[in-house]
Amino acid sequence: MDAAILSLPALAFIIGVALVFDFINGMHDAANSIATVVSTRVLPPKVAVAWAAFFNFIAILFFGLHVAKTIGTGIVNPAVIDPHVILAALIGAIGWNVFTWWLGFPSSSSHALIGGIAGAGLAKAGIDSIVAAGFIKTSVAIVASPLTGYLLAVLLMIVVSWVLRGAAPYVVDRRFRHLQLVSASLYSLGHGGNDAQKTMGIIAVLLFSQGLLGDDFYVPLWVAIVSQIAMALGTLMGGWRIVRTMGSRITDLKPFQGFCAETAGAATLFGATWMGIPVSTTHTITGAIVGVGSVRKTSAVRWGLAGNILWAWIFTIPAAGLVAFVSHWMLGVFR
Repeated sequence: MDAAILSLPALAFIIGVALVFDFINGMHDAANSIATVVSTRVLPPKVAVAWAAFFNFIAILFFGLHVAKTIGTGIVNPAVIDPHVILAALIGAIGWNVFTWWLGFPSSSSHALIGGIAGAGLAKAGIDSIVAAGFIKTSVAIVASPLTGYLLAVLLMIVVSWVLRGAAPYVVDRRFRHLQLVSASLYSLGHGGNDAQKTMGIIAVLLFSQGLLGDDFYVPLWVAIVSQIAMALGTLMGGWRIVRTMGSRITDLKPFQGFCAETAGAATLFGATWMGIPVSTTHTITGAIVGVGSVRKTSAVRWGLAGNILWAWIFTIPAAGLVAFVSHWMLGVFR
């Protein structure tokens, strides 16, 4: 499967694997979009996933493709990337996603893919294959995105609590049940805008490696559309194990708390997507949920579970990278 003579069936196969990753990403990260709106009983689960899937899909209308460019050219030198690197990266990312989904841990599909790309690039060309600026920027986001979500959620909770300090609880609950539909929509829009672009970047750089995009890297329209469709379909499948973890096991949420968490998460994702930073939607919403819980009281957050999730985050890039490294070696053996 040489990059210069890759057959059309082989090319279609690797694109199919990329779309499988996108589908699993949507299924795996559905909890990020709907956990709070389900746990607060604003929407029933089936309606919530359809709601999230719709806004995942239309995200293509609102964001540029800066994240796709970062994935395609900003993690590993594009000159190093070939079909073996792409396939090994996807194997690493999908393997880690499925493993953490089975455990019920909300790990990051984004960083699994980044770890996979880096691991496969290292296997082919060593440390010089890594684009340091892009890899460091993305790695910093591992800390920055949940911290930003946390701080924004804390700020929103304080402001909203002060504004509503004299309101009757049932009035607050009724108002925020409606407002949470808005915040859930915004979060799903941010999720679709950031996460689907990662698959777009993978497919586009694969086409670029085959000389099918000419001299300049870009994302063809059909790639953008099929990537959004795959993610939306994955979201429709849900991710009920992770919904339970995100929606109720970290902290118990009321509608106005869910609104604050989703709004803080959406603001973080919008900013990162416009800057071209492939952040983790999982990290972001987890930080926001912990933020709203900690404003109530420290004991409202189940810190043991949050600690387990943190370990899953820490291991994601190296674990997916290791699987991708080994996969690249095995693909070379059977070439």
